[in-house]
Amino acid sequence: MMDFDPKLYENAINDADVRNIVLSYLVHNCFKETAEAFISCTGMNQPANYLVDMDLRKSIFIFAMEGNALKAMELTEHLTPNLLEEENDLRFDLLSLHFVDLLSSRKFTEALEFAQTKLAPFGKSPKYMQKLEDFMALLAYDEPDCSPMFHLMRSDYRQTIADNLNQAILARVNLPSYSSMETLIQQTTVVTQCLHQELGKWRNQRVVGRGNTGRALVSDHYQSLVAEN
Repeated sequence: MMDFDPKLYENAINDADVRNIVLSYLVHNCFKETAEAFISCTGMNQPANYLVDMDLRKSIFIFAMEGNALKAMELTEHLTPNLLEEENDLRFDLLSLHFVDLLSSRKFTEALEFAQTKLAPFGKSPKYMQKLEDFMALLAYDEPDCSPMFHLMRSDYRQTIADNLNQAILARVNLPSYSSMETLIQQTTVVTQCLHQELGKWRNQRVVGRGNTGRALVSDHYQSLVAEN
């Protein structure tokens, strides 16, 4: 099994650590009023850039979630110039959101024209070919909701893109892409998985050990019978 060092538990999490974790979560998710109230009631001293442009970042997130990707892109360019020019994957995802929004509004001709002018150029790169084919498959249905690719029109798909955009913006303005709480959860998950693996190995070793002991006892008993005969 893993060797656990008791010293790892000597440094307990203090109140300041907990407050920082909570504030990180509020800032990451653009809960500005709650973050300001939290800072005020706890007397925390935080860098001014913690709350900078949070309103604009929240608007960008909301526009992306609502399918208004072009507006989200416009505000992103204002907040973090050239970010989308440098992040092709993110730009493709946002353009694809607008394409899906056009389909949802039953603007099929406009959607086709948009795909030809804005999405088709991405086809020069093999990495986007499968995604392009998936989006084009939506055009084959009078009711895109009935397409096997309907998941591209779901809110959880928009959520993923909005989250990725938010993380990219945070990284560009030198703030953590993930909140401390998310990082802790990820670390806890990894540690839990490792503990389960180690526990499984330990149990297997005990079973094997018992099996060897049992076989040894049987062998000894057999040898004694042979000796008696």
